[in-house]
Amino acid sequence: SPEYRRMKIGHRLYEARKDLARRLNLKSIIIGGRIPNYHKYQEEMTPRQYVEQVMLHQIYDPVLSFQLLNEFSLMRINPNYLPDDKASSTYATLMEWNNVDYRPQSKRFYKSAFPVRICVIQYAMKQIHSFEEFMNQVEYYVDVASDASADFAVFPEIFTTQLMSYLEERSPSLAVQRITEYTEDYINLFTDLSVKYNINIIGGSHFVEEEGKIYNIAYLFRRDGTIEKQYKLHITPNERKWWGISAGDQVRVFDTDCGKIAIQICYDIEFPELARIAADKGAKIIFTPFCTEDRQGYLRVRYCAQARAVENQIYTVISGTVGNLPQTENMDVQYAQSAIFAPSDFEFARDGIVGECNPNIEMVVVGDVDLEILRRQRQDGTVRQLKDRRRDVYHIEYKK
Repeated sequence: SPEYRRMKIGHRLYEARKDLARRLNLKSIIIGGRIPNYHKYQEEMTPRQYVEQVMLHQIYDPVLSFQLLNEFSLMRINPNYLPDDKASSTYATLMEWNNVDYRPQSKRFYKSAFPVRICVIQYAMKQIHSFEEFMNQVEYYVDVASDASADFAVFPEIFTTQLMSYLEERSPSLAVQRITEYTEDYINLFTDLSVKYNINIIGGSHFVEEEGKIYNIAYLFRRDGTIEKQYKLHITPNERKWWGISAGDQVRVFDTDCGKIAIQICYDIEFPELARIAADKGAKIIFTPFCTEDRQGYLRVRYCAQARAVENQIYTVISGTVGNLPQTENMDVQYAQSAIFAPSDFEFARDGIVGECNPNIEMVVVGDVDLEILRRQRQDGTVRQLKDRRRDVYHIEYKK
């Protein structure tokens, strides 16, 4: 039809404008637009109400509807735009299209990509006979990650319980007490490795005693030698029953040379509020060390990590233990399939899976995530969960 042909030609003209804005590195296109069907409704609604109805597709306007279809956003409504435009009752909309590829003309170096390489270690829990054996196994994996030129090496939750395999302490609560005695050795080991191999390490998590309480703490060992820690906030019934673990109470986001990151240990990723708080604090990647004993528990972690990636337009990484420690109470068997997840949109991996290990075998997976693509997708993706949250209807109150 003639109307359809006109729309196709108009769309091509709009696309040509956008291409010109990109070539000239222009920040945006701003246009004034008539609302020629408004005269039909001016007796029953204000220009604002009319525009809102058009935006909700309740009313069709040949100009405004077409501009919205071509990704222009409403800035404001102007009165007395064209005095002789009786069809629009002299009103017009001020519309804008933002160029997400715009580069400010400044001395700042602009990156068209910001790749971050992650090496996830699916760590095998097996009998060892000394802390030196543990050190050798850990260094081997850090070396593997370094050889892959990874920016992060990620270890699983409480994988230091492997030390229980030679401590010969049958009581779970007493065995945990013994594990806490290795905290200084654990910190020294990973601090040295992060600097030696020039890699940021998510050191899984470790049981730490502080002021008479035992906490499950995940450490970030930066490659510049500095250390951060994130306490596990939600303690599982199993941890409470067997080990008497206490809960932390703070959601932290850490600066790294690869952008802001957060760490949410196992059960914590199953509480969507924590990821939302972290995303609002600027996190681009959430690392989740985990330890689960069966497929059902593992899938809870996996499904929730994938959901957090979609909800918050963020990358999530899960790293778990496999294998078994037959002589160790409450750590006898583990199930895992470690992975790196992305939001679900055209710019990312087809299934939202950057990479994943084979289930239940000792191995690593290496994958690249791009923080610049993430930034653009947050601004101009198919869906924009961060921008479209109804903060006028609901919000999360973070008491810290």
